[in-house]
Amino acid sequence: MRAELRADGLHISGYVNVPGRESRPVVTPRGRVIEVIEQRAFARALERAGGIDMLLDHDRSRVLASTSKGTLNVREDEVGLRAESVVTDEAVIAGAKAGRLKGWSFNMQNVKDSIEERTEGLPIRYVKDFDMDEITLVMDKVPVYSSTSIEVRAGAEEEVETRARCTDAEYREIEPRKPKYDNAAYKDRLEKLKRGEMK
Repeated sequence: MRAELRADGLHISGYVNVPGRESRPVVTPRGRVIEVIEQRAFARALERAGGIDMLLDHDRSRVLASTSKGTLNVREDEVGLRAESVVTDEAVIAGAKAGRLKGWSFNMQNVKDSIEERTEGLPIRYVKDFDMDEITLVMDKVPVYSSTSIEVRAGAEEEVETRARCTDAEYREIEPRKPKYDNAAYKDRLEKLKRGEMK
């Protein structure tokens, strides 16, 4: 994750998840497994999503950016799920300055998967398809790679899996560029010419 403080806010970019790689052991509705998210699963989820919100610590009252408002860009490229945004939330900016950004997380709903049992080691869960409506910046919560929770949405219980990824956040403050030439004397002379004070 890269976080750069510029004049217009905190520019955050990085990979939320890289498909095709084996995860650390995670606890899922299928039990404890090694998980592999298949390539293009994120792209399909994004195509179906009405919009993706970027939250802080999965808190729906802390929407930092949104694709529907044009403040968040999320896409699956040849590497993985990439997110880019400019955050103006003062608490997040202060957290970035203090080195408290711990990584990314995302949610999965309506997961379609298959399990490969192995004689040695944990089974491999291949995640083929899912729905997603949020990514999150992890700052104050301990980023556990996986957890399962039940959320009530539209009056019905729905199983929502969240995935967090710890990353090394790189924070930099970018100074505004100064003009190469000081043209104040030129502007002053031009104004005097306009007023007829100089010939």
